[in-house]
Amino acid sequence: MAAASAMLMGRVIPPRFSSSSFSSSSSFQPYPKASMDNETPPINFSVPINIPHSQKWTIPLNYSFLPTSLPADPQISPFNEEMSNKYEYEMKRLKHLLSETAKNDSLEVLNMIDGIQRLGIDHCFKEEIEAILQKQYTIMATHHYLIDTKCSLHEVALRFRLLRQRGYFIPSDVFESFMDKNGELNKKGIEDIEGLTSVYEAWQLCLPGEDKLDKIGEFSGHILRTQIGNLENGMAKHVGDTLTNPFHKSLAKLYIKNYFGYQATNKWIFAFQNLAKLDFNRVQKLYRHEISQLLLWWKKAGLCEELKFSRDQPLKWYICSVVCLADPKFSEERVELTKSISFIYLLDDIYDLYGSIEELRLFTQAIQRWDLEAVHSLPHPMKFCYIKLYETTKELGHKFSLKHGWNPIHSLQKSVPFVTCEAFLVEAEWFASGHFPSAKEYLENGAVSSGVHVVLEHIFFLLGQGINNKTLQLLDTNPATVSSTASILRLSDDLGSAKDENQEGYDGSYIDYYLKENPEISVDSARQRVIHMISDAWKRLNQESLSPNNPFPETFIQASQNMARFVPVLYGYDENHNLPTLEKLMKFVLYESVQI
Repeated sequence: MAAASAMLMGRVIPPRFSSSSFSSSSSFQPYPKASMDNETPPINFSVPINIPHSQKWTIPLNYSFLPTSLPADPQISPFNEEMSNKYEYEMKRLKHLLSETAKNDSLEVLNMIDGIQRLGIDHCFKEEIEAILQKQYTIMATHHYLIDTKCSLHEVALRFRLLRQRGYFIPSDVFESFMDKNGELNKKGIEDIEGLTSVYEAWQLCLPGEDKLDKIGEFSGHILRTQIGNLENGMAKHVGDTLTNPFHKSLAKLYIKNYFGYQATNKWIFAFQNLAKLDFNRVQKLYRHEISQLLLWWKKAGLCEELKFSRDQPLKWYICSVVCLADPKFSEERVELTKSISFIYLLDDIYDLYGSIEELRLFTQAIQRWDLEAVHSLPHPMKFCYIKLYETTKELGHKFSLKHGWNPIHSLQKSVPFVTCEAFLVEAEWFASGHFPSAKEYLENGAVSSGVHVVLEHIFFLLGQGINNKTLQLLDTNPATVSSTASILRLSDDLGSAKDENQEGYDGSYIDYYLKENPEISVDSARQRVIHMISDAWKRLNQESLSPNNPFPETFIQASQNMARFVPVLYGYDENHNLPTLEKLMKFVLYESVQI
């Protein structure tokens, strides 16, 4: 990995995707379990195994805030024609402002882009932002990434982050002018709180082998933590938020509210805030239309009635689609993706909560044959779920064929039956037999049973971009874009599972199996190992977004990153075994409009 990074730094790489005191140019900152016995008991093949939920994108069955309908809510403001006209006018005006600012102030326009992203309206300015960043990248590449001595640490770090986020490779050497002979930040850099905060944000886009960036990133975090108590309230809050939720690894939707009321000295922020509020209400209206379509499908499918032991959480599954396909234009795709996600949960419940091992083996064999005739001997819930999966997958393939002229049914039918169900069965057999896999074995199977590959494969086909023999073959081999995301989910799941102990029975984790193999290691050391592994997986995912050899389209890479960003929300259990951050996200995005 280090060699690959060095190779990238040795030449000018084109963009991955085509198409002290504060500086005078103000940045966008918000002021205001169980014993492990090796003995293997005999399996009773005729008894349902009733495995506790193994947390494959799961939450407790009775989690109360997840309704199955979306009632009329007085907090929802209508997005009427007058607002629509105002929205179009403001967007046109601000596009002009953004382009004009780029001509006169390279730092201010970077701060502006940062603000636009944090307000969640970057989809409104895609072409303008791309033109600005491409120009700044070209200038840097032409000058061999040499940094003007007049540039502040904040400016260098912000430009580095924005360009890498967009797929432009910028070498981490750009920070060397702020480092001493020991490879640490110099005295001037240490005293620059704004600069340190921006460095910490930039560090989140580190690649494998970038040891210097790792060093100054960790160091900046250390200095910020020691100095936060000495900062005035507004800056202390900004630093604290950055340390807890750095932008690149967080969901923008969760923190938009923080920026709606942000007070600043610059004149442009208020105009962008107003546009963001209009856009939020506009998109929320779209979400509610999508939900009505989804709930109609869910009711007609009858899955909840026939699979009474399974989860009935269509809105929770829908929010997963909203996160992965964040651009409002992917409306139809979000609805179809939610249908696919629902079957991951339903199948998970069948393997965890219903049926004996023998029945699960027969179910797996039947579903892998992808033939309706193969399910007649199965119990009714299994048969019903399989028929609905078959029909839904076939319908999705037909819709895709009409829209894009090619039917991906053969690829889609392989992802759930041949990959995910096999992994589910492996876990069921482990639990039923009392087998404790090695940590490596658990992680390899757990990454598959997480359902990430299925979700991303469906996203790939739903987007309809970059589909060719090369990408199809690569998708079948579990490419790094997919495997890195799956590792982040599985390992984060295991970190969060310590607080999710309201489930009955034993639910193993990577930490459990690693401690069994290494009894001399403490639990804290094992958890730190997992945190380090998650960090490494993020570095690999970052590398995929910057690699000129990655054949997948930008939208697919972004969906993978968004899924990884969603993971802490999905497994952010509190001491009461609830998911307060997920609840906050769903209520804000689906139920609460913003006053203009």
